Amino acid sequence: MNWLRRWNARTLASQFFVAGGLISIATMFLVGILVTHLIEEAVIHNSGAATALYVDSVVAPLLPDMQKESLLDEGSAQALDETLGQGALGRRLVSFKLWRGDGTILYSNEKELVGKRFPVNDKLRSAFAGSLVARYEIASDPESSEERALGKPLMEIYNPVLQPWSGQAVAVLEFYETAEGLSDSLAHARLRSWGAVAALTAIFFLILSALVFRGSRTIEAQRKDLKERVNELSALLSENRGLQRRLQRASQRAAALNETYLRSIGADLHDGPAQHIAYASLRLDSDLLINASTEPEAREKELSWIRSSLAEAMTEIRNICSGLVLPQIEKSSITEIVMRVVEAHQHKTETNVETVIDEDGPELAPAVKICIYRFVQEALNNAYRHGGGVQQAVSAVSHKGHVRVEVSDRGNGFDPTEVRPASLGLVGLRERIDSLGGSFDIKTGEGGTTVTMTFEPMEVGD
Repeated sequence: MNWLRRWNARTLASQFFVAGGLISIATMFLVGILVTHLIEEAVIHNSGAATALYVDSVVAPLLPDMQKESLLDEGSAQALDETLGQGALGRRLVSFKLWRGDGTILYSNEKELVGKRFPVNDKLRSAFAGSLVARYEIASDPESSEERALGKPLMEIYNPVLQPWSGQAVAVLEFYETAEGLSDSLAHARLRSWGAVAALTAIFFLILSALVFRGSRTIEAQRKDLKERVNELSALLSENRGLQRRLQRASQRAAALNETYLRSIGADLHDGPAQHIAYASLRLDSDLLINASTEPEAREKELSWIRSSLAEAMTEIRNICSGLVLPQIEKSSITEIVMRVVEAHQHKTETNVETVIDEDGPELAPAVKICIYRFVQEALNNAYRHGGGVQQAVSAVSHKGHVRVEVSDRGNGFDPTEVRPASLGLVGLRERIDSLGGSFDIKTGEGGTTVTMTFEPMEVGD
């Protein structure tokens, strides 16, 4: 079965070339043999007919009335001997016999055969039926021992002797001719017939092969294109499944982070503004404010404490709100977004941030702009909180939809393995970027920390 698999693995054109070539060669041999055989028979028959006509024109006048079907008389036999032994006819004819219908030889130039009777063969029977029979072969009949002794092919001709008034064959002339040049004529005829058959077969096969190869190239090109499309679809399907899994994981982690953010906000409100408001509420119920006899100075001092607590609560609430609410950045460019975050950070921390921005790309999706804002904000906060704000730098590049934002510092760095999974900063950044199809990378060590965010080209509205 290995050969069958190897055969099926070949192209249709190569299969046709091999199978069609073998069939064409076999057909060429069969047709060549048939055509050559027909041509040889035609050449031999025509040559025999020409010779028979010539012999008949010379010998027929010498024959007596053959209706009696008896042996030739001495005068007729002598006339035939003289005619057949002289001139051009004598040089061409090897032997001559006159047959009767029962297989008796009425005359022969080989006198020992005269009067003998031999079995009637197919050639003699066909001649008595009125057909000219011509063969080119080595003699094999019992009465042809002399001819057979020559050891070469001879033209053997059986010519019926017909009555003029009835057209009935009353005798048959058999003679062997040397047929000089017939062998060369047959060889030439064979060569021409084989050449013609081979040329026609080759032309036919080459035309079919050209058509098949052209069709095979078209099929192979279509098959290759289909295979490439299937591979592309398979790759896209695999990538789509991977993206679905990433999206599911990102959604799950985002839900968990949202809960963590809410708990963090709740804790900030409880530990900050809520405590100040509760303190103010308790002070409102104090005896110093309720008792009418309280001195004005003591009452004013108590009210001052209450105002201070409420003011601190309001300040902390505003700080919390400012961290939650984004500015209007949907229509802002990357340069405006990055500079807004950097300026706010410098004002808040009183530090310096080196900023490099290269922007020549198309408009980005709002989700990507929000992600850039949060990324730079959180990365700068971490750089100030953990790296002391030493040599802070922001680099932002947007070129033909490819976005790369990098925030670095030259602090002491930290061990990434010690970051808790519940940490909102780095984990939140990674999840946000991953959910949008971007990549997040962090490098840290004694020489400082570099956080990088990358997005491949994305059309607006994606």
